[in-house]
Amino acid sequence: MHPGRSLGTLLVLTVVACHAPTPQTPRGPAPVLTNAAPPPPPPQNTDLDSRDILARTTIASSVLVKHVLFGWAELAPVYGGRLDPRAAKRTQADAAKLAELVATKLRANPGSIDTLMVEHSEDPGSLTKEPYAIQTDSPFVPEFKNLGQRLNLDEVGIVMTRFGYHVMIRVAPPPPDPLESADILARTATAGPVEVQHILIGWTGLDATKDELGQGRTKAQADALASEVLGKVRAGDDMAALMKKYSEDQGSSDTGKPYTIAADSPMFVPFKDLSLRLNVGEAGLVRTTLGWHIIKRVPPPPPDSLESVAIMNRTTVAERVKVKHILLGWKAVHAEDPRGAARTRAELEKLVKATLKKLAKKGADIDAVMAELSEDPGSAKTGEAYEATPTSGLVKPFLDLSLRLQLNEIGVVKTDFGIHIIKRVE
Repeated sequence: MHPGRSLGTLLVLTVVACHAPTPQTPRGPAPVLTNAAPPPPPPQNTDLDSRDILARTTIASSVLVKHVLFGWAELAPVYGGRLDPRAAKRTQADAAKLAELVATKLRANPGSIDTLMVEHSEDPGSLTKEPYAIQTDSPFVPEFKNLGQRLNLDEVGIVMTRFGYHVMIRVAPPPPDPLESADILARTATAGPVEVQHILIGWTGLDATKDELGQGRTKAQADALASEVLGKVRAGDDMAALMKKYSEDQGSSDTGKPYTIAADSPMFVPFKDLSLRLNVGEAGLVRTTLGWHIIKRVPPPPPDSLESVAIMNRTTVAERVKVKHILLGWKAVHAEDPRGAARTRAELEKLVKATLKKLAKKGADIDAVMAELSEDPGSAKTGEAYEATPTSGLVKPFLDLSLRLQLNEIGVVKTDFGIHIIKRVE
């Protein structure tokens, strides 16, 4: 388990990023585009890149794009067992022909992109028909990002990444729904991060609606219910209780947990736009392809007593560091390791303090401690170091602490996986 390439599955429809079952969160479609480092593709035999577009010097700071992805058999190692069965039977030459065919159709009819995505694309995020928001600091692979930021509205281009050929089109922002909180959305966004709770209400016909109630509900019924529930939230009713009663987000409905939203969070654009414009205690309504989101901004939680607050209060000391970590869970927050699932909070606190003391000794070997204690199956036995950068896809608390550590310094931070004891290494 990488410490957070994806913390959710409801709105994060990833192909390669999620290494462990995690709670569902309101994240936008992060496809096969995170800037992780899987094996490179085989040598390129068919060059379809739109080099005229890629040569442009005018770069948009924020665009919305949709794309159709075609892979081929030799890319299987990149996908880690998640290669689309269609791609597994295809050569690179076959993929190139399909990409050119779809690009021709799309140029003739830009409005056909949703149909083409659902019919052909091997990015599961395409099934939502939701566009990807590319911004200057978005954690997309460079080739995808470079083309997206140079496209004109409704223009079509092709680029190859290590995940295959992407037939891409820049699209306009969707028109607002009359029920959306237009007054709040008209404000200037904050950079965040902010903490929000939300209630998801879907209806029949939405591609991503899985909830039984949502599948049996009309759009008009969903509109009425969303307005009613928003009224309850604004009247001060208990948000956690309303989430449990009404929300169809399986990752938060039972727990009432808030989500952390920042300007660079890879989330559905409307969800992020509303979240970053709410005042603390305020609620609003916005629509995505999942349905209605009733979002309330809540105060940030206090830091965990084990966290290195003094380090977290620093400004970042570097933009690229390597870190090793020891993950320790407890009954309330843990990964899949049975040790964490069975550990009490008191036992956790005792173990964290003992581990820090062990690591503070001269000549302490963090690799040995990782192998003995860490509940991260991705790095515990190997002693793997993670590269932390603003675009590395790491969970934000993990990344924030990593970028504030001095060389060889150790700090502690909490994420949805548990407590991480992190050391910055060479």
